[in-house]
Amino acid sequence: MAAAFDTTEQRILKIIDDNRETIVDFARDIYDHAELGYKEFRTSGKFTDFMKSLQLPVQTELAITGAKAYLNPEKAENASLALIGELDALRIPTHAHANPETQAAHCCGHHAQLAGVIGAALALTDAEVAQKLDGQVIFFATPAEEYGEIEFKNGLIADGRIAYGGGKCELIRIGAFDDVDVALAHHISLEGIRLGSNSGNGFVSKVIRIKGKAAHAAGCPEKGVNALSAASLGLQALALNRETFRDEDCVRVHPILTKGGDLVNVVPNEAVLETLVRGKTLEAFADASVKTDRSFKAGSLAMGAGYRIETMPGYLPSLWQPAPEEMADAVKALAGEKTVYEVRPEEHSGGSTDVGDVQHLLPVITFNTGGAVGGLHQVDFDIVDEEEAYVLTAKMFALSAYRMLKDGAAVAKRTKREYHPRFADKQEYIAFMDSFNKVEETDIE
Repeated sequence: MAAAFDTTEQRILKIIDDNRETIVDFARDIYDHAELGYKEFRTSGKFTDFMKSLQLPVQTELAITGAKAYLNPEKAENASLALIGELDALRIPTHAHANPETQAAHCCGHHAQLAGVIGAALALTDAEVAQKLDGQVIFFATPAEEYGEIEFKNGLIADGRIAYGGGKCELIRIGAFDDVDVALAHHISLEGIRLGSNSGNGFVSKVIRIKGKAAHAAGCPEKGVNALSAASLGLQALALNRETFRDEDCVRVHPILTKGGDLVNVVPNEAVLETLVRGKTLEAFADASVKTDRSFKAGSLAMGAGYRIETMPGYLPSLWQPAPEEMADAVKALAGEKTVYEVRPEEHSGGSTDVGDVQHLLPVITFNTGGAVGGLHQVDFDIVDEEEAYVLTAKMFALSAYRMLKDGAAVAKRTKREYHPRFADKQEYIAFMDSFNKVEETDIE
């Protein structure tokens, strides 16, 4: 394998191999101490402490828990490359590695991203390696990629601590991506090593509050207005609307009921639902959003209930982005006998990520490593190959960064030059996102 790499690259790989135990131990610790979005204080602190141990300057408390560490800041004007690792996990309390304090579990593999970023930092901060990098490297820990706990995030918004539920969306808003030219991102794959970013759905989020009237459920139910029944009718109407969603639009609407009453012997006076409304295009999820609203308005009307439907911006659709040839060659050389699948432009995911929001402003190149079994976002998810999930991820981050920034940062500059962002600047992005904010409300009859 060594013949495929120059002397500096061989040094990078040796440093990572020599620090394998450090990288794996870091990943295991994060795996067992998962935290939810905008609450990742321990995880962010561990990342920050590690970067400080490498003598890097670090910015903290970006979008509450985000952190950025800088290598070669004096070369930022030439090129600036970010290596992104996500901090948050999912609420899956029955997972074997769930954090009992937070009920969170890393069933999406974000801990592997962080392990990859810190492993890359170990190699790239080596004095001999850093000298060969003709640009700035930002080791970027980002919060709240998993879009859940909508009401909690709405509370943060009401308090003025954030404006958006997605971590990278918020980081864009506050200017934390202003100094990034190109970004590298990683995700665990159940299908092995993949290269390039596929397209994915965008979405809006909703909190739907149905207003009923309490009454004794057995003694005088006729005096009440059952908010749960109204919500149930809304869910049925939404289900019937699904036949109007075009297959090619990849629409997904998946509500959860977070409140359906207080006591079993009291007619529910309030029902609360949270949902995401996803689609392949802005037009698709905008249409589905209207139909979702109509469904719950109809359920409320049928039962004589009131409603409050709050719609908020979620994520923009993610975009297909191939990897530069130089990065692809490095990944393939590292993979050895393993197959490297390159994502095709026609491939699309029904899921969503705030990486898509960043892609509307600058190029983000994604790669995937395997080493996991089970299902993403599922209780049976687990890491079974730490070498691939953690160590190989670090090597791919590090070698990709080196190849993009060596020789005057030619690859990074070319990638930025050839990219066509959807928005001219963050102000245009913010204006577009804010256009999705909407509240519709009516009181009980």
